[in-house]
Amino acid sequence: MRLTTLLAAGFLALAAPVLAGPPLGDDGLHKPDWLRDTFKDMSEDIAEANAEGKRMLVIWEQRGCIYCTKMHEEVFSDPGIEALIRENYFVVQMNLFGDVQVTDLDGTTRAEKDMASRWGIVFTPTLMFMPEKAPESGTAGQAAVATMPGAFGKGTTRALLQWVLEKGYEGDEHFQKYVARVLAEGEN
Repeated sequence: MRLTTLLAAGFLALAAPVLAGPPLGDDGLHKPDWLRDTFKDMSEDIAEANAEGKRMLVIWEQRGCIYCTKMHEEVFSDPGIEALIRENYFVVQMNLFGDVQVTDLDGTTRAEKDMASRWGIVFTPTLMFMPEKAPESGTAGQAAVATMPGAFGKGTTRALLQWVLEKGYEGDEHFQKYVARVLAEGEN
């Protein structure tokens, strides 16, 4: 009887749903199908996002990042958050230690890892929300309307995505106050 119970428990464990994020690419980063494959030219990417009526979002990740995995498995996979991203954002992925060439707003071209340093990116994941139009001078790091390092839960992430769409960064309500209000009101 004990052996039967153990075998049944084992089969149930195998049948239990396992959290799984999108597949990993050769670079070890998660590759959801809503990512854009671009030449990583910030001015061109912002223009393309704008032409589609979307906001550009740069997501910084690295191989083996447990916080990136958490975001993909538990947050970005939420149907409401995924829909918000698909419908409203043009997402370009960057690798904190990558060698792919990136062209900054001022025309400077550097490897992702060097651009991360130039833009002050020190943690993964980091979400960088770009302005609707590319400025004529400065760096993407300076132009970002919001930069959020770290892994957050669904409520905070949804609020951040919505706050950027509502251009909350132009108003008087700081994001901390916005997210507290939105979560208290149960809007997310």
